Amino acid sequence: MPADLAVIGLGHLGLPLAHAATAAGIGTIGFDTDPRAVAELAAGRPPVDGSLTASEIRRMLSGGFRPTTDPGELGRVRTAVICAPTPLGADQALDLTAVTGAARALAAKLRPHTTVLLESPVHPGTTEDVLRPLLEEGSGLRAGRDFHLAYSPGRLDPGNRAHDFAHIPKVIGGLTPACTESAAAFYGRLTDKVVRARGPREAEAVKLLETNFRHVNIALVNEMAVLCHDLGVDLWDVIRCAETKPFGFQAFRPGPGVGGHGVPVDTIGHHRPLRLVELATRINERMPQYVIQRCATLLNEHGKSARGARVLLLGITYKPDLADREGSPATEIARRLMDMGAVVSYHDPYVADWRVRDLPVPRADSLYEAAAGADLTILLQHHHTYDLQGLAVKAQLLLDTRGVTPVGAAHRL
Repeated sequence: MPADLAVIGLGHLGLPLAHAATAAGIGTIGFDTDPRAVAELAAGRPPVDGSLTASEIRRMLSGGFRPTTDPGELGRVRTAVICAPTPLGADQALDLTAVTGAARALAAKLRPHTTVLLESPVHPGTTEDVLRPLLEEGSGLRAGRDFHLAYSPGRLDPGNRAHDFAHIPKVIGGLTPACTESAAAFYGRLTDKVVRARGPREAEAVKLLETNFRHVNIALVNEMAVLCHDLGVDLWDVIRCAETKPFGFQAFRPGPGVGGHGVPVDTIGHHRPLRLVELATRINERMPQYVIQRCATLLNEHGKSARGARVLLLGITYKPDLADREGSPATEIARRLMDMGAVVSYHDPYVADWRVRDLPVPRADSLYEAAAGADLTILLQHHHTYDLQGLAVKAQLLLDTRGVTPVGAAHRL
């Protein structure tokens, strides 16, 4: 099958897009600069983050999907979507290195009438001020005249089968009305609904708002968790009651920290910082330390010291039932426990090996035996394979940071 689409960047955004396109009958190539990742996909092995299963990868390959490291392949498609990662840099701004590298690789092969789309999380203005010049200078073509250019924020919830690609509305903002319509024609083949923004900056700001909305609301409920513990109030019962309100409320739940690929952005270039987001980030970043404080208090109340205590961490991924550890607070919690002299081990059905400070953390083979032998067991992630009732019975001391154990069966965050 001749390729009609190039997905540039085969991470948590690009691979699900390539999967959806291949399933829709679109000839798709996946370009990535990591030869090992490309080789793994070509061999039918799923990504370590669990975004797709082995059977889904095999179906993609049998449907014509081709992963490649050859940038020459980019010149043979009609649509190219850049899904490169944009992590936070040392200055807490989004690092566009991978996006600009993808743009240069594409520009060298860009043909007239191609539709170029950006899905990576970026600051408003990036599509026009960063991506456009790179594409134009590298190709000699003019955006909006010789090729179409648009932005569409990635909107995926890894592991959520109820909201797959086809059922998540796609927001699009094109450089020109024709750019928007070209992008809408492409995404219309993959999703039930296309939403047209006024332009690229509005579409980019959609991603900014959606990501910051999550972090601000998690910060609020994390502060409520600390307050309610001090007051002796059951926060999870409060949330259960509050979410019965049919308007003006959306339930968020506290946890040991905020993981995931969507990072909060509180500073945009030289513009005024988003102070609420800045404060929310500080609150969320304090949660691992709060977990440690609770651990030390619980151990002390039971006549034990953190130094030398055997502590078992359950679930070290950032989402339940996935192997993805991006941004998981488990690593910081483990480091802090080690600094206190605790002997740390872990159990996670999705993670076979885990290293902290370049040292291997012992993995428990038998969950219940490990919980029975640990001075303190901390549930960091609620994988649904865990029998919470049985765990509560076996564990000497259990701290539930997710509020999922039966009432009275464990100490809650």
